[in-house]
Amino acid sequence: MKICSRTACGRQGGGRLAALALAVSGLTLLLADKALAHAVTLGDKGYIQEVSGVHIIPFLYLGAKHMVTGYDHILFLFGVIFFLYGMKQIGTYVSLFAIGHSTTMLAGVYFDFGINSYIIDAIIGFSVVYKALDNLGAFRAWFGFQPSTKTATLIFGFLHGFGLASKIIDYRISPDGLLPNLISFNVGVEIGQLLALAAILVVMNRWRATPSFARQAYAANVLMMTAGFALMGFQIAGYVVA
Repeated sequence: MKICSRTACGRQGGGRLAALALAVSGLTLLLADKALAHAVTLGDKGYIQEVSGVHIIPFLYLGAKHMVTGYDHILFLFGVIFFLYGMKQIGTYVSLFAIGHSTTMLAGVYFDFGINSYIIDAIIGFSVVYKALDNLGAFRAWFGFQPSTKTATLIFGFLHGFGLASKIIDYRISPDGLLPNLISFNVGVEIGQLLALAAILVVMNRWRATPSFARQAYAANVLMMTAGFALMGFQIAGYVVA
C-alpha cells in the first residue's frame, strides 16, 4: 500500500476540502436551470395558498427549509464568512444579514410590497459577485478604497429579504393569522441559516488548517463570482423572456 508523505497528504486533504467548499458554488450552476432563487416546491406552495389561521410549526419548518435549500443565501453567507475567523466577527456579520433579511421579508409581505422576482433575484446574484470581488481585494486595487463590508452585508440582507417577500406575495398567503405565520417563517429562516452556517464553518475550519488554503482561496472566490454571474444571467434572461 502506498503511503503519501505528510506534505503530500496535507495537499491532498486540502484539495478535497477545497473541492467540498467549492461545491457550494458549483451546485448553483447545476440548480440554475431547474429553479429560481427563492423557489418553493409545489407542495409547499399549495400549502401556503390553502391554509388560513395560525400555523406556527409548519411555517417554522418552511422557513428553515427555504434557508437550507436557498443556494443564493448559502453562497452569499459562504462569501461573508470566507475570511472571518473569530466567532464574534462571524456573529456580527451574520446578525447584520439576519436583521436586513428579516426586516424586508416581514415588512414586504405584511404591507404587500414586492419587487419583480427576476429583478430582485438578479440583484441577489450580484450580491454574490460583489462579495467574491470584495474577498479578492478588487475594490481596493481598482478604486483605492475599501467599501464598508458591514454596510454592504446589511444592504444585501435587505435585498435578500425582498426576494423572499416577493415570492410569498405571489402565493397570496391568507391574511388570517398572517403576522404570527410570518414571524414563525422568519424564525425558521434564522434556524435554517444557523444550520447552514454551522455546516459551512465545519468545512471552512478544516480547509483553513491546510497549507494549500491561501492558494485555493483565490480559485474558490473566482468560482463563487462565476456562480453569481450565472445567477444574474439566468434571472435577466428569464425577465426578458417573461
